[in-house]
Amino acid sequence: MPVIGARRLRTLAAALVLTVTVPATAASAAPDTAALREVLFVGNNWDGTADVLRSSGDFARIGRIDVVPDKDRRMAEINADPIKWIYFMAIRNSVGEGHDQFVDDMYSTPDGTSVVVSRPSFADVVSIDLATGALNWRFPVSGYRSDHMAVSPDGTRVAVSASTSNTVHVLDIDTGRELGKFGTGDKPHENIFTQDGKYLYNMAIGDVNTQTDAPWLDWTKGNRYITVVDASTFQRVKVIDMRQRLDAIGLTGYSDAVRPAVFSPDESKLYFQVSFFHGFFEYDLATDRITRTKTLPKNPATDDDRTTFVNDSRHHGLSMSPDGRKLCVAGTMDDYATVVDRATLQEGPLVTVSKPYWATVSGDGRSCVVSESGTDQVTAIDFATGQKQVSVPVGDHPQRVRLGHVESDWTSPTAR
Repeated sequence: MPVIGARRLRTLAAALVLTVTVPATAASAAPDTAALREVLFVGNNWDGTADVLRSSGDFARIGRIDVVPDKDRRMAEINADPIKWIYFMAIRNSVGEGHDQFVDDMYSTPDGTSVVVSRPSFADVVSIDLATGALNWRFPVSGYRSDHMAVSPDGTRVAVSASTSNTVHVLDIDTGRELGKFGTGDKPHENIFTQDGKYLYNMAIGDVNTQTDAPWLDWTKGNRYITVVDASTFQRVKVIDMRQRLDAIGLTGYSDAVRPAVFSPDESKLYFQVSFFHGFFEYDLATDRITRTKTLPKNPATDDDRTTFVNDSRHHGLSMSPDGRKLCVAGTMDDYATVVDRATLQEGPLVTVSKPYWATVSGDGRSCVVSESGTDQVTAIDFATGQKQVSVPVGDHPQRVRLGHVESDWTSPTAR
């Protein structure tokens, strides 16, 4: 593995990290210092770029990063290896919808000098120097595809799902050195650290690229469950199989593939989406049961044929306001996003957006920001009113949106 780049000096102020009170969906730990600027990173999956936006207000773009500066080298390696080439093409023609997947997830380092990116088509995680655009390090994951990531509350570790090997790798965010790994269900997807950093949750979604989507064929999708591990030892603490919990409330025809999920501020509740479903569930951790089901409206223009849903997702994207009072839901196949009152589960206005793929929280906590992969923009929605605030153009097929930091005087290292 390559040696880290030269820009590794830290000031004492930049060594300060985010406290554990920040939501697990936020980006990597953020020093409270004037030397850094809070931003939103938007991963343009088909483009191979990440746009950097203001974290609130008008969300204006302040720069763009090339996340595949080593593309020629990676492609030469793939073309020289028949097995890698087969998987590369399979990713392009299945989950990529005919496109290469160059950025799935990204987090900045605590000092704001680098951004760490998972690149599904290249089956790796890389750290990119934000000043020069060069690679600091590269970690090839096991298997042939990397996916969702999570950063520990102290900003020192990054977890990445290796979706074809049913493994989560946990890396040192500064060096790329593997600190540990653990096995999961089939096709690990979302990762979430608890606020104290003690536990790491992984959600396995199973095979989402098959046509066996009818409820009676659900068993063909593989082993889908939540794996909870000790974040220090990476030993399994428990497994939560939502199949049993769904069956217990009579929802035998619903998928148990947990997609995006978010904890309540006190971590007593987990809210999650599942494959094919236009809504979400509330799960009580203490009683180990699903306590509420929220079914959201269908878009009349959306085909109910499950085989037409992209990667088995009907709704994919979920975030919560910092005060825990509102949820924001991305209705991917239904082409809307909406803010839901957490107490009553009443949805607000259905804001028209095109194939929203993710939902996160703005830097000031006032807005939900969704990525519109169908129109190549991100849209901010006011948590208080549920109304659209602004849309900002970004690159080709935006997916993950994460809060992060750059140095206060940062400018793009590339004009791409």
